[in-house]
Amino acid sequence: MADKSFIEESELCPRKDEALEWGYEEGVEWGLIFPDANGEYQSPINLNSREANYDPSLLEVHLTPNYVVCRDCEVINDGHSIQIVLKSKSVLVGGPLPRGHEFELYDVRFHWGRENQRGSEHTVNFKAFPMELHLMHWNSTLYNSIEEAVGKKHGIAIIALFVQIGKEHAGLKAVTEVLQDIQYKGKSKTIPCFNPNSLLPDPLLRDYWVYEGSLTIPPCSEGVTWILFRYPLTLSQLQIEEFRRLRTHIKVAEEERQQNKSLYIEGEDNAPTVPLDEKWKLLRLLLQFNHKACIVCLHLIQS
Repeated sequence: MADKSFIEESELCPRKDEALEWGYEEGVEWGLIFPDANGEYQSPINLNSREANYDPSLLEVHLTPNYVVCRDCEVINDGHSIQIVLKSKSVLVGGPLPRGHEFELYDVRFHWGRENQRGSEHTVNFKAFPMELHLMHWNSTLYNSIEEAVGKKHGIAIIALFVQIGKEHAGLKAVTEVLQDIQYKGKSKTIPCFNPNSLLPDPLLRDYWVYEGSLTIPPCSEGVTWILFRYPLTLSQLQIEEFRRLRTHIKVAEEERQQNKSLYIEGEDNAPTVPLDEKWKLLRLLLQFNHKACIVCLHLIQS
């Protein structure tokens, strides 16, 4: 993610003519420009796994990603993150989502740090990961587009996956191999094939947390159902270094390059994790033991 970037046109902006400058260093001041950032259910948060109660409702309908392979997917450096825009109709149903509703997968976004000790937006027991992936879905049962769904009740669902350093991720190899071609903001590259199923954990390792929150970047709209898988993916050190070479700026003259910045989250200056003791939160955790599932519901109560 960028230290300081510029939104030009994005489906997440309130209006296309509102090009507003923002950066992670002034994250606590976002509410002065983006009113939704002052809401009661802001993301990201720290996930405290020790405060838990069972929630059997998540057992009624299993969370089911019906993803299909995308052909000719576009990988974009938008100056804030790397985005994979998916053209095939993949949907998410079940779990904590409203019964009978389909959430269409719109894109995949990556959030990382300049070192392995930090980079994820959410934390688990105050532990950060080097990277966090977001699979963003919109409610195609209630709304006609992602623009219409943003900020609405049951409008957006995001699957988040933490990433740790380990073996190479074969499913992301096609992505990391083209990053050198999109080093600068505004660059894009088409890859012939991408399978979003490759980002999901093994079916026996799909425990997850659930809470109601917001987008983690401006306009910080709420109405987002967060589904965070408990077990992280692995990415090789070489693969994550390809992300760290990316830039927030367009390609400029040599003498100007020294003043531009790399594309990553800058640690303490990133989007602030919302302190759990300052808000009411409901965080649910699905745990599976030997093919049997049990649900944990975290009640995070204001002190």
